[in-house]
Amino acid sequence: MSHTTHERDSRQEVVVEARVGDRIVVHSTHQGEPERTGRVLEVRGEGGGPPYVVRWDPDGHTGVFYPAGTCAVVPEPANG
Repeated sequence: MSHTTHERDSRQEVVVEARVGDRIVVHSTHQGEPERTGRVLEVRGEGGGPPYVVRWDPDGHTGVFYPAGTCAVVPEPANG
């Protein structure tokens, strides 16, 4: 996982990079709502950037996902 922070017009932008197999965790912005988790099936951006095709837990639906500031990428552990 890689996060890079860039200064732009006094705002900070978080750049997310992911690979196929990584886990996406979207933290709730409202108290009492659960996190959303899913697995990256496809990376459509350059250099591991978004958008991503994600299979969401627990129902397995898939969709194109553009990360926001409330998400994290959990890298898939390397085999061996």
